[in-house]
Amino acid sequence: MSFQHPRRRSVILATAALSAAAAAPAAASGPQGGRRGPLVIGHRGAAGWRPEHTASAYTFAVRSGADWIEPDLVPTKDHILVVRHENEISGTTDVARHPEFAGRRTTRTVDGRAVTGWFTEDFTLAELKTLRAVERLPLVRNRNTVFDGREAVMTFQEVVDLARALSKEHGRRIAVFPETKHPTYFRSAGLPLEPELIRLVRRNRLTARDCVVQSFEPSSLREIAAARLGLPLWQALGTGGGPFGHPETYAEMMTPAGLREIASYARWIGPDKSSLVPPSTLLADAHSAGLAVGAYTFRAENQFLPAAYRKGTAPNDFGDAFAEYAFHFGQGVDAVVTDFPDLAASARDGLGA
Repeated sequence: MSFQHPRRRSVILATAALSAAAAAPAAASGPQGGRRGPLVIGHRGAAGWRPEHTASAYTFAVRSGADWIEPDLVPTKDHILVVRHENEISGTTDVARHPEFAGRRTTRTVDGRAVTGWFTEDFTLAELKTLRAVERLPLVRNRNTVFDGREAVMTFQEVVDLARALSKEHGRRIAVFPETKHPTYFRSAGLPLEPELIRLVRRNRLTARDCVVQSFEPSSLREIAAARLGLPLWQALGTGGGPFGHPETYAEMMTPAGLREIASYARWIGPDKSSLVPPSTLLADAHSAGLAVGAYTFRAENQFLPAAYRKGTAPNDFGDAFAEYAFHFGQGVDAVVTDFPDLAASARDGLGA
């Protein structure tokens, strides 16, 4: 990302963020818990501080100010929805250290790409529960490896239960923000995600205040919409290509016509934060289409920041994450998806200072 934002412009823009949020479209309403300003969404919990998709990551996110927590959904062999960033789990669990599962290592083609490792769909839930979570980016976040091996793989039901317990603890509604991962692939494998997600939403009586469903694949969101659950839907948008198994490209989906089409089934779009940097008009175009905008993924390390916000040359040192939040808050985003919800909440709290 080569665009460099002048720092003083970020400070000026930050002062306008509260009024910008107030002017956001009605689609921005939802599980906000009455909080003013952009929503803070804990990406896989608080992935910057704990191994992702663990109870401690989600708990840390909420205790540091997150409004929503994000579980990525993949199925087990016995069709239970568990939370992992990918169905291939060699990078997020200690499965490679389990000799009893050595024979499960295989190669599968997922969304047109050959992937080698261990896959959730080859394990029952009981088997997955014998594994323990590890830090996915140990070379970037070595400090998080101290927590390796301490927590089990969670089910989506367990995340819902945790969100409710944390809501009670903190006196505010914490929403879950599940993403259907590789839905076309799992549909072809006989393990469709949507029916089980719909069943759990109904079983738990989740409302628009409790749950927002996201996916990169429009067909998955349309299937959820057809169930008439009353939940807001979030169309995630990539930076290149298009959703797997769909004819449209992300570039086409981000045109005014594409955004109007998204608005026929979803209330949010979730573009990469780089897609919102001027001269892009995506943010204004989405708001004009009645869509709220949540940008992803905000991280604090230099390597994930625009050049203007880096400090020093070490890629894993923290840069000026607050300046980046200030810029996007000032532009008028309705939510940020972040590995560091504590930093995002602090940046948001400073808007009125």
